Amino acid sequence: MNFERIDATTALELIENEDALVVDIRDPGSYAAGHIRGARRLDNATVADFIAQTDTAQPVIVCCYHGNSSQGAARFLASQGFTRCYSLDGGFNGWRLAGQPED
Repeated sequence: MNFERIDATTALELIENEDALVVDIRDPGSYAAGHIRGARRLDNATVADFIAQTDTAQPVIVCCYHGNSSQGAARFLASQGFTRCYSLDGGFNGWRLAGQPED
């Protein structure tokens, strides 16, 4: 039931090399204004379906605004059986500051 905190560079490597899923837990407006390329927005209404439909062995990176809320969400996913959970340090703000690809 553990997760790791990772920086934007490590997250991009996991996305490109290990097909990591990115879940964004920010509000709909913030997500619509910009998000990590390929990220799926999750909230309380959609998390149960995500858990039921996702391979728990696939790496999952959780993104929020600044990297705080994502830690709790990553911990929760780990408690649900996901074996490779990551919290993005700095959140989407850190991702953007690092110049990483976004939609």
